[in-house]
Amino acid sequence: MAAPKPETLAAFEAAKGFMPVHEGLALYEAAAEAAALGLPLLEVGTYCGRSTLLIADAAREAGVTAITVDHHRGSEEQQPGWEYHDPTVVDPEVGRMDTLPTFRRTLHKAGLEDHVIAVVGRSPQVARAWGGPLGLVFIDGGHTDEHASGDYEGWAPHVAEAGLLVVHDVFPDPADGGQAPYRVYLRAIASGAFTEISVTDSLRVLRRTGTGI
Repeated sequence: MAAPKPETLAAFEAAKGFMPVHEGLALYEAAAEAAALGLPLLEVGTYCGRSTLLIADAAREAGVTAITVDHHRGSEEQQPGWEYHDPTVVDPEVGRMDTLPTFRRTLHKAGLEDHVIAVVGRSPQVARAWGGPLGLVFIDGGHTDEHASGDYEGWAPHVAEAGLLVVHDVFPDPADGGQAPYRVYLRAIASGAFTEISVTDSLRVLRRTGTGI
């Protein structure tokens, strides 16, 4: 089983973010497998870079590039007054969230800056401008149906044959969390284009085994 370098795992645990360690290890294993295809690994939803570290470590080992896409203004549940709001990542000058500086510090501390391309923009716009195949697409962005569906529709078509689609925060029981990522996961399975290969709590790993989305 592939595992990140101990210093990368320590940086992951120290970084600001929400992904538990066991889900992170499953993400790393998927990223390491996908990296063997020799294609870039892409994450939707950077936040402060916690999960980016693991994807970047896998990319570095395989000699490919990790790409992470985020507008860095925070998702719905991270806005003021919501459960996951963190006032320390608000830009005092503009009065809005800006997680980009924290993300850059996270990468720098872990020594992984040279292995990551950070794209600052809204996922659907970036996806429309993206031209090539990807070994991995990790969807961990906004949790509304609009945003989760937009991420899937924008990026899933770029998953190469035998590449992996990973969806985070999949909660079949509404009592455990929002349902938008779960609906995206169900859609991927129903499409016939993807086959589930692993489940680690809310993390689902699917392999492209057919065409379309």
